[in-house]
Amino acid sequence: MNNTAGLNKVRVWDLPTRFFHWALAVGVIGLGVSGTVGGNAMVWHFRLGYTVLALLLFRLVWGVAGGRWSRFGAFAYGPQSLIGYLKGQSQPAHEVGHNPLGALSVFAMLGLLLAQAGSGLLSDDEIAFAGPLTSFVSNAAVGLATRFHTEVGKWMLLGLVALHLAAIIFYQRRQRKLVNAMLHGDKALVIDAPSSRDDWRSRTAATLILALCAGVVYWISGLQAPAL
Repeated sequence: MNNTAGLNKVRVWDLPTRFFHWALAVGVIGLGVSGTVGGNAMVWHFRLGYTVLALLLFRLVWGVAGGRWSRFGAFAYGPQSLIGYLKGQSQPAHEVGHNPLGALSVFAMLGLLLAQAGSGLLSDDEIAFAGPLTSFVSNAAVGLATRFHTEVGKWMLLGLVALHLAAIIFYQRRQRKLVNAMLHGDKALVIDAPSSRDDWRSRTAATLILALCAGVVYWISGLQAPAL
C-alpha cells in the first residue's frame, strides 16, 4: 500500500478477478450476438456458453479463496446496509470493494448467468442443437428450460446488463473510477484499507482452479444418458 497526496493506493481487484470480469463481458456479448444470429452461429453460442459456465464456476470458488475484496464475504451486506446506502448513509468502507448496491448487482448477475447457463444445458431448439443434459430429464423439463432460456432469462439478463452499464456510467460521472480500477486493480482511497493478495502464488492457484473448472465443464459437455 502506497500513500500519495494523502490517499492510500490499495490493490482491490486481483488479476484473476479482473480477468474473470473482462472475459465474462466478452463471453456474454458473444452469446448475445450468436444467439440472435442463430443458424451456424449456434456452434459458437454453445462454445461461448461452456466458456461462460467455466468462468462462473471459477468465480464461485474464487469468491471463497480469492483476494480479500473478491471474496463474497467482503460484500455480503445485510438489508439494513443496503437501505442505509440508498438513503445516502454511505460508509467509508463502501468505497473499497463493492458498495451494497453494487454487491446486489453482482449477486444478481451471477445468479442469473448461472440460471441461463444451466437452462442452456437443458435446452433444445428441436432443429439441430440440444444441450448435453437434455437426455437426462423429461420432455416437460426440457421445454420449461428452453422457454426460460430463450424467452425469460435472456430478457432479464439484457435488462440487468443495461442497469449495470447505467450504474457504471453514473459512478464514472461522479469521478469514481470503477473502470480504471477493474483495469489495473488499484484504488486511491482516503481511508486505510488492506490490499488484496495478488502475487504469483495466488495467480498460479487461480490458473489451476480455472483449469479444473474448464475440465468439469468439458466433462459436462460430453455427457450422454445411457441408452435404455
